[in-house]
Amino acid sequence: MSMNLPGFPAFRRTVLELTGIDLDQYKSTQLERRLSTIMKRSAVGDLTAYGLLLRTSPEQVQAFKDFFTINVSEWLRNPDKFDELGSRVLPALLGFRRPLRIWSAGCSNGSEPYSVAMLLAELDPEGQHNLLATDLDEQILAQARLGVYQEKDLKNVSHTRRQRFLSPRPDGSWTVTPALRSRVTFQRQNLLSDPFPEDLDLILCRNVVIYFTEPAKEELYRRFHRALRPDGVLFVGGTESLLKARELGFNSPSPFFYRAIKERTAVLK
Repeated sequence: MSMNLPGFPAFRRTVLELTGIDLDQYKSTQLERRLSTIMKRSAVGDLTAYGLLLRTSPEQVQAFKDFFTINVSEWLRNPDKFDELGSRVLPALLGFRRPLRIWSAGCSNGSEPYSVAMLLAELDPEGQHNLLATDLDEQILAQARLGVYQEKDLKNVSHTRRQRFLSPRPDGSWTVTPALRSRVTFQRQNLLSDPFPEDLDLILCRNVVIYFTEPAKEELYRRFHRALRPDGVLFVGGTESLLKARELGFNSPSPFFYRAIKERTAVLK
């Protein structure tokens, strides 16, 4: 990526050093717009001044990560696709192998992996599945581990499910039950640079890569393919699609679900 903002090369190095985020992997037009917005919020006039501010203020570094990584999520986001995950995809995977190895990549506040854990608990109550959830932001991971959610985060969760998997709090929020929380392991990870888990049955990476450059996306999807078992499934967001799915080693039995073509029989038909 080539940015026209003065001072960008030095600023890019500062951000990479302080946060691990490589700005070269993000689309230039969207990146420039977001940088302009956050500089105004921070009351600095250029990238050189903003880079100096980041070097002297851990609070500003955290504010940058919070703004830049866009931690927006809710339980069962896109309910129709989670219905399909629970009624079709997970049962097919469970019929093929147990225990399942699942990765929620870019898990934000934990809504996504807890939603998956909830579906698995309904489908296979005694199952001891491996559900890993990762994000770049340590602060949002701490929130995910805490497992406390507001009413707006749970708009897609039925009363019956709330009674089973969440507990009400005096302030009107809800907390995940210990039994459900124990089904998810949270861990910090930079998708663009850290090693991936391997031998996976299901990867969820939803509404995470929309700001990445096309080369960065393609490399990420190739790495997802390598991380999946034969016939493992990649579940992407409603704003995303794999334009080169077959070239990348996937086919799509249903919109936003991609099956890794490697060998043997298909899981999803």
